[in-house]
Amino acid sequence: MEVSQLKFLLKLLSKPDYRALITEAKPNSKTSAGERDRICRELCDRNLIDSNQEITKIQITDAGKELLNQDQAEVPMSTKERKIIKACETEPTTPAKTNVKPAKTRKEIMEGLIERGYITVAETKFKDVWITETGIEYLLNNYKPVGRGNINLSKTMLADYIDFLRKQLPNSTSTISESDGNSTAALVNPPNHEEILQIIKNLDQELGTENYLPLFHLRQKLQPPLSREQLDKALYSLQAEDKIDMSALQEANMYTEEQIEAGIPQNTGARLFFIMVQ
Repeated sequence: MEVSQLKFLLKLLSKPDYRALITEAKPNSKTSAGERDRICRELCDRNLIDSNQEITKIQITDAGKELLNQDQAEVPMSTKERKIIKACETEPTTPAKTNVKPAKTRKEIMEGLIERGYITVAETKFKDVWITETGIEYLLNNYKPVGRGNINLSKTMLADYIDFLRKQLPNSTSTISESDGNSTAALVNPPNHEEILQIIKNLDQELGTENYLPLFHLRQKLQPPLSREQLDKALYSLQAEDKIDMSALQEANMYTEEQIEAGIPQNTGARLFFIMVQ
């Protein structure tokens, strides 16, 4: 692993849930945006991190060109779909230049056209990135510096790595009381699915959310010992077992950006935000 890739991962260790906007994930202040994105792509290819990406350019496919040449009356295509395909007929174009609004509708239509093979993604940009379970496993058990020379890590990066390793201890971790300096052992046994379900019920009762628990409350309770990805998987499993259901947020102005980010991203752009016990 390149030193720059290691520093990228260590940078993410300093962020909540090991997740950050791409602009916050540069290995150092001198790293260019192009170099940062190269590192990000390479780490994504190794499944050490994952990302949300935004489509910045689209281009027409051969199937799309054939569609435009057909009689419009015989083609099952909406006006907005045709407008998007037509906008990139001669060269790749940005979504905004299709002049289809609002942006959410445009995004949904583009995704449908991509699935049907009429347009394709020509260019994307990273929005946010996070360390995967594979990445956590790699940093915990597999990373080993090789070769000669020194790795120049800041004290902050080293401290974040040490803190990460301590949090991953399977049975216990030592915490120091600020009031008296005494060291006490606190158990950090990750809860199973039934325990998570009970915690959801308890939080709902304590907070009075009437079986509509915002997900950020559960993250605050369970991360750590669970990682974001572990909790998401547990919630999907409980949903598959019909023990809970989850719904998207509609009124975003009632919550902070950080609280909204605690939701589970979906391909449609919305986030699963509320938990309901079945």
